Amino acid sequence: MEIGSVVYRIDASAAELERPAPGLHCRCDRMAVGGFRRNERRPPRSSVALLLVDVINDMDFEGSGPLVRQAVRMAPRLAALKARAARAGVPVIYINDNFGQWQSDFRRLVEHCVDDDVPGRDVARMLRPSEEDYFVLKPKHSAFFGTTLDTLLAFLGTRTIVLTGIAANICVLFSANDAYMRDFALFVPRDCTVSNTRRENTYALKQMQTVLKADIRPSSAIRFRSLETRRRTRT
Repeated sequence: MEIGSVVYRIDASAAELERPAPGLHCRCDRMAVGGFRRNERRPPRSSVALLLVDVINDMDFEGSGPLVRQAVRMAPRLAALKARAARAGVPVIYINDNFGQWQSDFRRLVEHCVDDDVPGRDVARMLRPSEEDYFVLKPKHSAFFGTTLDTLLAFLGTRTIVLTGIAANICVLFSANDAYMRDFALFVPRDCTVSNTRRENTYALKQMQTVLKADIRPSSAIRFRSLETRRRTRT
């Protein structure tokens, strides 16, 4: 099914439709935006959102070993950051490849990565989505290109993004580029991204810091409530 000009959540019992901001249009597959929430309360607006890019991933490809080892070390830090975001009322949005499958089901992907014997299983288990989280499926590298993320962030009232995930020099970098061009304030905690090599990761972070004006402080220095306050002060 094709949806135009809407953002929606998929619950166990109902689908809630919301109109996007004027001028925003999307074309997406039937599972392009969803949520794990099982009640129908309207989610709170938040000027800050935490994005997790491609962390639910079986990583079942040739030569994935170094990336998997780095991701396993990164995952506990990202899990702690996610927990603090939840306590602060900051929405958590999983951004994942649809792997060329336009009828992809993110819940099935989670089950596959968590339950099956795949290289990315430990990472997926540490970063398993909760019922309160959102997800967006992307067809290409960027979290924004060809997705409903713009509409979802407008719906939430978000203008500051904390961007994390895999890989810093590919999908995280492409997503950061698009966030910058949309005038989002951008944080990319340097201990919550990984790439195939540390050198590639360091270079990508430096590019995001220098060119895209990203704040790359470590996750332990992220204070979600202060980001909310700072954004309200600026606006």
